[in-house]
Amino acid sequence: MRVGVLTGGGDCPGLNAVIRGIVRKGVQEYGYEFTGYRDGWRGPLEGDTVRLDIPAVRGILPRGGTVLGSSRTNPLRAEDGIRRIKENLAKHEVEALIAIGGEDTLGVAARLSDEYGIRCVGVPKTIDNDLSATDYTFGFDTAVGIATEAIDRLHTTAESHMRVLVVEVMGRHAGWIALHSGLAGGANVILIPEQRFDMDQVCAWVTSRFRASYAPIVVVAEGAMPKDGDMVLKDGTLDSFGHVRLSGVGEWLAKEIEKRTGKEARTTVLGHVQRGGTPSAFDRWLATRFGLHAIEAVRDGDYGRMVALRGTDIVRVPIAEATAKLKTVDPARYEEVGVFFG
Repeated sequence: MRVGVLTGGGDCPGLNAVIRGIVRKGVQEYGYEFTGYRDGWRGPLEGDTVRLDIPAVRGILPRGGTVLGSSRTNPLRAEDGIRRIKENLAKHEVEALIAIGGEDTLGVAARLSDEYGIRCVGVPKTIDNDLSATDYTFGFDTAVGIATEAIDRLHTTAESHMRVLVVEVMGRHAGWIALHSGLAGGANVILIPEQRFDMDQVCAWVTSRFRASYAPIVVVAEGAMPKDGDMVLKDGTLDSFGHVRLSGVGEWLAKEIEKRTGKEARTTVLGHVQRGGTPSAFDRWLATRFGLHAIEAVRDGDYGRMVALRGTDIVRVPIAEATAKLKTVDPARYEEVGVFFG
């Protein structure tokens, strides 16, 4: 049997660990052969492949990014996209496809499986941790660690100059990275997309921090919005899945804080730094287990399913269920950290 593998959407630490787990178990225990598709859904759409075997996956466990490349290609919007994918899979004698990705990549996999008969298994990947049906996605732990280290470092320069430092982190419409890194890094204000923020309250927290002779750190998710305004964007361009490119709220927030409080405020946008570099031990562990269980699902013929973490167990859930809605921060979870604000 020949199995196709692709990694789609934004890159993140742990992707190579999944690929390694799939190939090692598939070759050694089941005798499968593997075809890697380059750059997400562009690979099967255009027939761009690379051979995957055990020598190809040696040494990739600690590497960030993905050896297969990635993109935000949406084959459902391409001319004759479904037909081209089917033809290329048949041409390469690929009988099943493992799609490693987030909401968009797996949304395509769900439709290909449910509506077009292409045998797909999904693996959840996103630093945003916003896929429902799984407790955690790999990449998230590394991103939180990177953001926390940045916040730790910014405390010292904030105190040295007694200025406000605003840290903008990724997360789109889910505030998991902001919440976890902000709490771990001792931020004085954490702003997330799930809770619109009041600028007067933010400034009150900032002022309170200065009264205690400390400089405040404000952590804001890129999708956070003020109560009396709209999402702040640098530009309104869309990707191939129709998502607006986020960023800009950090700069806007710093200017508003400085204007309203008279305190100097600076912004650090972590951006793609959160995606890069060596995966954490947890992400290597989780990604490897996902890979092992994904190829088991292929062996069992359990298509249209995604592997997911429940507690410490890996289970299988319908891909369509996992992508039906975003997993966002519960208001109670946000409220419990409010004691540290200000």
